[in-house]
Amino acid sequence: MSHPSEAAQGRPAMVRLGAVARTFHPGTPDAVRALDGIDVEIPEGEWVVVLGTNGSGKSTLLNVIAGTFGLDGGTIALGGQDVTHWPEHRRAGIIGRIFQNPFSGTAPAMSIAENFALASRRGRTRGFRPAVTSAFRAELRARVSTLGMGLEDRLDTAIGTLSGGQRQALTLLMATWHDPGVLLLDEHTAALDPRSAAQVQALTADIVQGRRLTALMVTHSMPQAIAYGERIIMMHRGRVLHDFRGEARRRLGVGDLLACFEDARRTPADDVPPSPRSAVGTD
Repeated sequence: MSHPSEAAQGRPAMVRLGAVARTFHPGTPDAVRALDGIDVEIPEGEWVVVLGTNGSGKSTLLNVIAGTFGLDGGTIALGGQDVTHWPEHRRAGIIGRIFQNPFSGTAPAMSIAENFALASRRGRTRGFRPAVTSAFRAELRARVSTLGMGLEDRLDTAIGTLSGGQRQALTLLMATWHDPGVLLLDEHTAALDPRSAAQVQALTADIVQGRRLTALMVTHSMPQAIAYGERIIMMHRGRVLHDFRGEARRRLGVGDLLACFEDARRTPADDVPPSPRSAVGTD
């Protein structure tokens, strides 16, 4: 469990979103304004939890940061670089990502070792050389052993034969093989059974906090939102409705978040303010 303590002041921005906008099916009766002028700055090493009602724009936010979706307007900077027009594959060298489905992001017919070999080269120049060397296998075995699942003895096993929890734990290791500039976690424990979800979430905390990674974690779990991260952003109708950090974040409880959700559900789209209406606490 994390206890937010370090002030964001003085840390350089790792993520800077300026007036970010994205509309699906523009110019049609089905047009949806998924992101409506999002302005968010996330300092290096901050773990941000993103909450919101269904259709609030949470996953779209992660998708535009990753480059999966382009923008209708606004800018995105990662680590001080303007990446607004970078394609997804170019951003892969900066971003690590884990999806809700444990079977996304891996090649099921390939072995654990082969999947890690591919992941270790993501965003980097590839050449004609052995993918799984003895040195790489030794390092992989050491890292996988930290999971406590016995998978270090099954590196040649096809990853598609593993359970969802095992696969998601390995995917987390793959996404953070090289410390990413930004780690995107899109409800990455939602499809797991409670025991596996707790294991993967604990592993996430160990990695994010231990390495001081910049992370955005989308979740629907109120207890999870309170237990992890040092900042909570609540979205509604494509805008940031609340932004809790510092003292305001520390005072939050599950009941407070539930009250915010009820308030959001009663708020018509036209009444959502263009900027967060929560008072932001500082350290």
